[in-house]
Amino acid sequence: MHEKTILYVENVTVSFDGFIALRDLNFYMNYGELRVVIGPNGAGKTTLLDVICGKVKPIKGRVIFGENDINITGLKEHEIVKMRIGRKFQAPSVFTNLTLFENFELSLRKNKGVLSTLFMLKTDTDYEKIFSILETIGLAEKADEKTGSLSHGEKQWVEIGMVIAQDPELLLIDEPVAGMSNKETEKTVELLQTIAKSHSILVIEHDMEFVRQIAHTITVLHEGMVLCEGSMDEVQNDTRVIEKYLGRGK
Repeated sequence: MHEKTILYVENVTVSFDGFIALRDLNFYMNYGELRVVIGPNGAGKTTLLDVICGKVKPIKGRVIFGENDINITGLKEHEIVKMRIGRKFQAPSVFTNLTLFENFELSLRKNKGVLSTLFMLKTDTDYEKIFSILETIGLAEKADEKTGSLSHGEKQWVEIGMVIAQDPELLLIDEPVAGMSNKETEKTVELLQTIAKSHSILVIEHDMEFVRQIAHTITVLHEGMVLCEGSMDEVQNDTRVIEKYLGRGK
């Protein structure tokens, strides 16, 4: 394995009642990379994230993570979070009846109950970390507003921020701009580019213009396998992609 590799998915196969969602999949990414995985519905994109975060167990293969090459394949989801892998799902799952600040308090203390967290004495470090993240996602001025009053895009940014609050080395983000306005999408581009300066990020996305703006490398999945990898131009001009998705070629 390359010394700069943060994640290596090796020969992974996942089956759901006989349907092969991932087939001998090999996938790796390096530290500091912003990788985007694309492909049609059923290609295995979300299943790949499920395997990495421990939600789904493969019937074959392994997942290696971090500078110490730790095999995380058999770990539970909460154990993988402790390994510093954070995931943001497609639908935002924030506490809409709490303020933004309170949501971030909860994300800092995942192992505590809601009431004990909200009434716990805050340290200067807590305040600094929360407001630093609020500044990063551009919502510091709304810290005391109820999260339910936010737009769809703003809720997505809050949840991305809540994942960052857990101090992950690797962020897994599933379709971050689905349902966003053009302006929100533009801001999400800027947000992910900022986060990528200090984190490794793996994104699943369908919006190709968004992909073009953020991806360092694009991985195309097809029927549970990697069809090709490269820059946007390389992927768009790859004969295998043209044949499978555009119906041309031999």
